[in-house]
Amino acid sequence: MNYRDLRGKTAIVGVGHAGLGEAPGYTDMELLTRAAYAAVKDAGLRMQDIDGIATSSVSASMWLMSVVETLGLRPTYIDGTCVGGSSFMSYIQAAAHALWSGQCNAVLVCYGSAQRTSALGRGVITNARKVLDPQPYEVPYEPMNPPSSYALAARRHMHEFGTRREHLAEVAVAARAWARLNPEAYSRDPLTIDDVLSARRVSDPLTVRDCCLVTDGGGAFVMTRADRAATLKQKPAYILGSATAVWNRQISCMEDLTVTAARQSGALAFDMAGCKPADIDVVQLYDAFTINTILFLEDLGFCAKGEGGAFVSGGAIAPGGRLAVNTNGGGLSCVHPGMYGVFLVIEAVRQLRGEGGARQVRDANLALAHGNGGTLSSQSTVVLGTAATL
Repeated sequence: MNYRDLRGKTAIVGVGHAGLGEAPGYTDMELLTRAAYAAVKDAGLRMQDIDGIATSSVSASMWLMSVVETLGLRPTYIDGTCVGGSSFMSYIQAAAHALWSGQCNAVLVCYGSAQRTSALGRGVITNARKVLDPQPYEVPYEPMNPPSSYALAARRHMHEFGTRREHLAEVAVAARAWARLNPEAYSRDPLTIDDVLSARRVSDPLTVRDCCLVTDGGGAFVMTRADRAATLKQKPAYILGSATAVWNRQISCMEDLTVTAARQSGALAFDMAGCKPADIDVVQLYDAFTINTILFLEDLGFCAKGEGGAFVSGGAIAPGGRLAVNTNGGGLSCVHPGMYGVFLVIEAVRQLRGEGGARQVRDANLALAHGNGGTLSSQSTVVLGTAATL
């Protein structure tokens, strides 16, 4: 089977989340479980209907097995691969293959983290990075990662293309403007360019407002074959294109600090979907730091390399701008519990369903969600569409 043959053959039929922001007293697993049940219910299914599972966490080894045990599943398809925050989007292509082949009938992709309120969760993540992921060219020098790695990319972009601090700040301000339309967003106070520039410096040139939130939260979505999706209670979001690419782990091993593997994953996803950036109605990008949004807009083809700063200027990606980007408020203002990718998919699906409320993008039929893992390491792109795009 050619990968293009999978276009539109599967769909996301249920989404759910739990404990966004702060969920004191809950564990990672409890947040995952609540989100998983919410997604399955949203799809009009029961947990016993789930026979495929994909999940990962940096807080525990063999996490997948614990999730299967907790949910009481007997899956015929499993995926526990962890490539950082883009993991939950990278699962989509393999899950589509498993569904189309008949290996399984309903795949649950799920995640949970109590990173904000659980001191144990923060400690496990820190220790895991030191022990299990040594990164020999960086960790011995004890950089303040991940902020310093992203600051390095930001500085290089500024040096090479004349990108200004104000351009980075535009990204944060746009995300906050969307968040102010989203009652579920964690940070909803007004934010200006000057607020971003004058905030506490974290790693030059980034201030704390250039950095994602640290929150709790669980998220999940359910995939089925397209024929079954049409019979379920929710409007399906069809998987039109999906691809994942990895070129490096450590940012010091990037060939060019201004070019990410999103260039590869995006091109493959667009090819599979049979569309181009100009066709996309709504975009969800993994904005762990403000520079991410600029880099991904360039690498995915929404603008030329080096033009990302100018592209986002003047509220261009804010409500009412030329391109709707991170309509829930993104990782900068909505939610970011360690690994954010699953929430990109949830928001894309909700926009295609027309469930965005005050932030709803009019006539949204094509949505792109793009995940990032590590320090500009793994990149995963998914193009979703309504029935009108099939």
